[in-house]
Amino acid sequence: MLCLSAAAILWGGLGLPVPAAAVQATVQPVVSSGGDPVHASKESIWSARRGIYDQMSAATGIPWFRFAAIDQYERTIAKKGSSDKPVTKRLTRITIPAPVWSGPLNPDQEDTSPESITFFSGFGRDGSGDGIADPENDADVLYSMARHLQKYGDSSNDFSIGIWEYYHNGRASQRIAQFARLYEHFGRLDLSGNAFPLPLSNSYSYRSTWGTGRNWGGARIHEGTDLFAPQGMPVRSTCFGLVETKGWNRYGGWRIGIRDIENRYHYYAHLSGYNKSISRGDIVSPGEIIGWVGSSGYGNPGTQGKFPPHLHFGIYRDRGITEWAFDPFPLLKQWENQEYRDLKNKNKKSATNKEKRLQRP
Repeated sequence: MLCLSAAAILWGGLGLPVPAAAVQATVQPVVSSGGDPVHASKESIWSARRGIYDQMSAATGIPWFRFAAIDQYERTIAKKGSSDKPVTKRLTRITIPAPVWSGPLNPDQEDTSPESITFFSGFGRDGSGDGIADPENDADVLYSMARHLQKYGDSSNDFSIGIWEYYHNGRASQRIAQFARLYEHFGRLDLSGNAFPLPLSNSYSYRSTWGTGRNWGGARIHEGTDLFAPQGMPVRSTCFGLVETKGWNRYGGWRIGIRDIENRYHYYAHLSGYNKSISRGDIVSPGEIIGWVGSSGYGNPGTQGKFPPHLHFGIYRDRGITEWAFDPFPLLKQWENQEYRDLKNKNKKSATNKEKRLQRP
């Protein structure tokens, strides 16, 4: 089926006749008979989405993780509220504006004819082999993006150039390159799962400190949660992500910033030191030690001890143009509670297995 689907995409994009068997093997959206998305599990949705990436990769030679990175970036910059609306008949979220798809001078901005779209220098192409260039068809959209990217070459730098030429936004190029690296490194779409930033114990304490006043360096509000803990307690990555920032900040002291696949920037500040094996650009997993609790900051590099040891943890959301902080306290409680539940279940399972071993003759 993979080969037939790839052939259908390729033949359709080249304007060649497509055998009926190949057309029937093209990707089908995960929808119910009524046209609404099926309430499928996340795993089945990820599997279906990965399937269309793989098929398009087989047809064009562009790695699946590059399609996935573009798709994920579009998901993270969706307008507020739009992500809650079901996208019927679509597995992917890439949205191409009508003037770009049909061509800015095309008198028919809803044109789906590959020939006239090409005549007006439009972006749209037929990737499903049905003779229509439909901006609501996943295969057509991905194939159109592939044809654009192929103009620039195959390397990661060529890919970034192609992305910039499409979005004309340096931040978009950076984010999509980061997402592609994460998907390539882990080899899967499911990069969910988080860890509490400190090892579970009774030696730390925290509460919601969002929005409280700060005076050092000028009047400002506190954009995060302070977790008070002993000097030198390990600080762990809360996510699958890429180390985006590492070094001194006069407010945060020795700090590190990690970008996750949801385009959230996890910020860890006032560290006493870093895990020396981790550098900027490295990829980390939940629970991986990235540094240690300290009291650095509020001065020149090396300033220590102006406040009790603690970890300042913040999260910033990037929406494509602006990036802003939001209160991380609810997520911290969620991650902590989940780890306690997992630990309880693990201990319960271990005790059950031990009991079974003791009962054996």
